[in-house]
Amino acid sequence: MTDTSIGTPEQLRDPDYTPALSRAIPLGIQHVLAMFVSNVTPAIIVAGAAGFGFGSNSPDFPELLYLIQMSMLFAGVATLLQTITIGPVGAGLPIVQGTSFAFIPIMIPLVAGKGVDGLAALFGGIVIGGVFHASLGLFIGKIRFALPPLVTGLVVTMIGLALVKIGIQYAAGGVPAIGTPEYGSLLNWSAALVVIVVTLGLKFFTKGMLSISAVLIGLIAGYFYALGVGMLTFEAISGSWGRSAAFALPDPFRYGFEFSAAAIIGFCLMAFISAIETVGDVSGITKGGAGREATDAEIEGATYADGLGTAVAGVFGGLPNTSFSQNVGLIAMTGVMSRHVVTFGALFLILCGLVPKVGSVIRTIPIEVLGGGVIVMFGMVVAAGMSILSDVDWNRRNMVIFAISISIGLGLQLEPGAVQHLPSTLQILMTSGLLPAALIAIVLNLILPEDLADDTTKEVSGGMSGHNKGRRPN
Repeated sequence: MTDTSIGTPEQLRDPDYTPALSRAIPLGIQHVLAMFVSNVTPAIIVAGAAGFGFGSNSPDFPELLYLIQMSMLFAGVATLLQTITIGPVGAGLPIVQGTSFAFIPIMIPLVAGKGVDGLAALFGGIVIGGVFHASLGLFIGKIRFALPPLVTGLVVTMIGLALVKIGIQYAAGGVPAIGTPEYGSLLNWSAALVVIVVTLGLKFFTKGMLSISAVLIGLIAGYFYALGVGMLTFEAISGSWGRSAAFALPDPFRYGFEFSAAAIIGFCLMAFISAIETVGDVSGITKGGAGREATDAEIEGATYADGLGTAVAGVFGGLPNTSFSQNVGLIAMTGVMSRHVVTFGALFLILCGLVPKVGSVIRTIPIEVLGGGVIVMFGMVVAAGMSILSDVDWNRRNMVIFAISISIGLGLQLEPGAVQHLPSTLQILMTSGLLPAALIAIVLNLILPEDLADDTTKEVSGGMSGHNKGRRPN
């Protein structure tokens, strides 16, 4: 609901309007709370896949902490690019940037079990992929016709489906615990369930900040539950806090820089998918906050900022950035389109990134507690994709496109051995799930004639019950 005490309806729809600081700063921090957990989770997932130890005495502790720190810092930097703008870079809209979940299916195979040694190729791919992503801004506005809700909805849905397995593994005890008696124990699941129950309760039975921050508060509740049942100790918390610095600057090329064909190709292809997601987010912001369509200049500027933010982050050990969809919904709910409100949130993120002790607290969250949170988050990603797909006219043409795309994409991810004879680079790309599904959907949507849908709509409608007839076309 729009709060008219912040400004007039015309002011609230204006991206250049700045509310009073007493309102603008809390609204900016609210944006950070809505995305904070989602922003740092990919760093923890990648660290876990690389084999980093999660204990405060682990030799990998500083590296895990650094990845979390960079996730916060460069999410703030990339957000500033969107809100303040530098020439053509940035949309000049209240777009919140954060670490992208979409790249996780590409990143995990690149670092799996390699520890710090696998990070040089990862960040080399991120930098090159970021530059390629920025170059998409030159023509992304001209190809919007190729990205209807059928394609964008499928992409968002596949992002969620590609990640739900990770949420279940975390809730059961984490990847290192697979095969042990403790994996999947009632104690592990109880911590995850506390997070889920508290999150759902706050989301649906409260309003305002409590509802918006439901995942964050759910994790805090799970954190204290884990402390109460002995899954976490005060010694672990104090040890983590004591080993982290009060202030630290980013370290360029901390993990080296390596050219890997699999990494570069994977990140460049995923950059295109991320650009599709950004087109949807920018359109959602302008439509939900200002009641208008996004301009080509806004979409191009947002894409430039996406790519440049990712490339700069990769230089310093940060993961790929993208626009965050949950913040699009927050703008629609509050009705505040001010980009300067989001600028305050970006400054808060940068401050958190420069203070490693913030990351040290996040690192002590038990993996089972984090699992409860990511189950909710990944499920919400799937739901967001389904919401976009609800705008599709489900004639036979679109059903075939969706069926083939999701069957091949999800099938290859579930059974990676089916492409074991392909070169290793292609194996990584084909088994990501998201890439083959998105590319198949885009190609089929472009080559299958629209008159196929016209010819078959009558057949489909004639064989269905009356309540499905007369649906508006896509």
